[in-house]
Amino acid sequence: MKQQRILIIFGTRPEAIKMAPLVLAFKKSRHHVKVCVTAQHRQMLDQVLSFFELTPDYDLDLMSPNQTLNSLSGRLFQSIDLVYQDYKPDLVFVHGDTTTSSICAWAAFHRKIKVAHIEAGLRTYNLEAPFPEELNRQITGRIATLHFAPTDLAKQNLLKEGVPSGNIIITGNTVIDALFIGLDKLKKGYINDETKRIKSLIDNNKKLILVTGHRRENFGEGFEQICFALLEISKLPDVQIIYPVHLNPNVQEPVYNILGNQPNIILLDPVGYPTFIFLIKSSYLVITDSGGIQEEAPSLGKPVLVMRETSERPEAIKYGIVKLVGTDKTEIVREASKLLINENYYKSISTPIDIYGDGNACIRIINFINLFKINE
Repeated sequence: MKQQRILIIFGTRPEAIKMAPLVLAFKKSRHHVKVCVTAQHRQMLDQVLSFFELTPDYDLDLMSPNQTLNSLSGRLFQSIDLVYQDYKPDLVFVHGDTTTSSICAWAAFHRKIKVAHIEAGLRTYNLEAPFPEELNRQITGRIATLHFAPTDLAKQNLLKEGVPSGNIIITGNTVIDALFIGLDKLKKGYINDETKRIKSLIDNNKKLILVTGHRRENFGEGFEQICFALLEISKLPDVQIIYPVHLNPNVQEPVYNILGNQPNIILLDPVGYPTFIFLIKSSYLVITDSGGIQEEAPSLGKPVLVMRETSERPEAIKYGIVKLVGTDKTEIVREASKLLINENYYKSISTPIDIYGDGNACIRIINFINLFKINE
């Protein structure tokens, strides 16, 4: 059987986390595999590459200060096309919902290169939320030949959109593969200076709330409401908030203006993946507008309040361990207070669930590729 030339592309920190275990698994396969990073995020991407000991074959280094989506997209089209010309892949892997994924898939389509979509089929069907991620997912889904759906609901979305069932496989999410790899490293004693430092800041006598946030649709008034809610929550007894703040100025400005120098609130620069895993594991509650943590935290039995009006990951909501609260200050404070004060309620929903994966998604993906005739 012909050795396939596979190119795995990612550019942001979340993509890197979710694609790293796939790269490691493919390196052990019979396929010829190269990795391209666009560096849509630079610093946060490099942290993940270091932890998983990955060195990209192509580094486009496209991040620029205050870049717009259109300027990034233009540079992506031009830069990734040069990579396609050089490597001539049979199959391009992209992930999820980023600008990197949708543009690189589109550029591959122009060159008649088949595309495989990891974390395929997640939908809100609301182009404004999450923005621009929902459209990115739909565009990539239209272009892709192979669809690796994390859940049955994701597969059903793809079938409704006319994707042939033979081109879809339910794999679980590779983010759970990455989580298990990270937890195993921590269990075996892995620790770095960053984790040591942050560990020393945590008050073990308090309930730790981990916060993350970066969604574009929340910029402006949304983030101000989020910050005022966190400020009020921090005044509850026996509570400590730790917030690794995204580097985007639209996030940094309101967060530091409203939450800076507040008792019981620790603001940090973005942390590396091992530290992030440690924080999830140590947390009592997660408050976020991010995506992957909606899968990671429930897998560890940690309740999640999602500061969005919709979620493309609705599966955990029916279990009660994840709840949509939007950006309304009153709603965020009410639901957080309920979890922090009512121990019986907390215990009733804080059971680990495995609906997003069992750690074997990458094996299923490679087995599927081995059977699929890419060049036909």
